[in-house]
Amino acid sequence: MSTTTVRLNDDDEQILDRLAPEFGGRSGAIRRALRNLAADVDRRDALGSFLESWNAEAGPVDEQAVAAMAERYGL
Repeated sequence: MSTTTVRLNDDDEQILDRLAPEFGGRSGAIRRALRNLAADVDRRDALGSFLESWNAEAGPVDEQAVAAMAERYGL
């Protein structure tokens, strides 16, 4: 296992100290955060690929239709 140094400001230190007990210490909290960030990026990339494929098959989104749905559903 390798060691990495991370510089944190006071606010980030407080967050890390608050999370550390739940995740087995500061390193555990950082490892969990890193895995969660990687999962978020993977989901974002998968969504981007899905939308790209959808646009290739169905064409771009009709902005007027989106506006009508947003108004209809109060979004």
